[in-house]
Amino acid sequence: MNRDDPAGSAMPFGERLKYYRNRSGKSRAVLGGLVGKSESWVKSVETGRLQMPRLQTLLVLAEVLNIRDVADLVGSQALPIDNFRGPGHPALVAVRKAVNTLTLADAGEVNLAHLRLRLADAWRIRHASANHRTALGELLPDLITEAHAAVATADLAQRREAYAILAEVMNLSQMFAAYQPDGNLLWRIAERGMMAAQESGDRATIASAVWFMCQVHRDAGQWDDAAEIVDAALAMLEPGLPDAQTDELSLYGALCFESAYTASRTGESGLAWRMWDRAEAVAQRLPADHYHPQTSFSREIIGAHAVTAAVELAQPGTALGYARHTDPAAIPSRPRRSRHMVEVARAQHLRGEYADTLATLWAAHRSAPETVRYNGYARRMTMQLLEGPKPLRHGAGELAAAVGLVD
Repeated sequence: MNRDDPAGSAMPFGERLKYYRNRSGKSRAVLGGLVGKSESWVKSVETGRLQMPRLQTLLVLAEVLNIRDVADLVGSQALPIDNFRGPGHPALVAVRKAVNTLTLADAGEVNLAHLRLRLADAWRIRHASANHRTALGELLPDLITEAHAAVATADLAQRREAYAILAEVMNLSQMFAAYQPDGNLLWRIAERGMMAAQESGDRATIASAVWFMCQVHRDAGQWDDAAEIVDAALAMLEPGLPDAQTDELSLYGALCFESAYTASRTGESGLAWRMWDRAEAVAQRLPADHYHPQTSFSREIIGAHAVTAAVELAQPGTALGYARHTDPAAIPSRPRRSRHMVEVARAQHLRGEYADTLATLWAAHRSAPETVRYNGYARRMTMQLLEGPKPLRHGAGELAAAVGLVD
């Protein structure tokens, strides 16, 4: 059972739903919109006037509320929803071992300049690869091991740089571990990245680690913690904004959107759009060709961010309006482009535009198959389309097979 389970298996389903909804910071109206139900339906279920819904609706509720196992929602036997969260990548074991192995007694001296170049190349490969997790899975074990060795062997003059490299390697590792069935590993990576960033003493490195740490807090439903660390990082960067270099400026903009995203997940529409406006203003100060490798922040990404915020706020019309003015081809990262198209598909799905949903999911798959394969929203929509309008079921079945949902 989940460590946050409120009362073992004894609490009635309606009360459990209310507990997890409150934990996620969502109103009844927002939760209802995200699962295709009304506010009154949510109230009726929570107060016991309606019985526990069917499995398909339970799976949607569990995903929207960031509950890993449906058993934590229903208080009964385990019903894991791995099909809706993505399988573990074959390289997950090797990456986990590299993260966990800290025995460095035989480590030789590491050339930091060479390691920094290899890390930059790994980011380029990640953004250019259709199957980016497979590409990272081949690179990360050695990068993680060498980054650990760099910290262990660096002299005093080089130690801060070594910690900065380790922090960035952890950030890249988090990109690999996200959406995979090992939440403990994800937290361990994020925490080590944050600690290494603090040891580096570099503001941009710390801000980047905060960007990644915010995501694990948010995915765990720790909304206040997510908001607080981002606010602290924004306050750290703000005094230097007038003369900020491009990297620090783009990190400030990326953190503004993280604040907007957290607010949108909790239904705070006003705050979400105010922070998106701040992110958009920062983006206009960046060079036209700038694309931050760790956060993807750039001019091109702002429209995609607006789509995401609107979908989380259950505003599919607004999301599709921004989507019409956002060219996916302008996003240079294949996985980020695919993620944007998944968000567009979510908006289409909320509006009942199922043919468009399927077409957009296929477009996302063509851009980066592993994004769709490991994205819980994409997998859920695909499964629902299998039971949707008859003319779409064949195409949905082919997509389900392509992402490993069916044999």
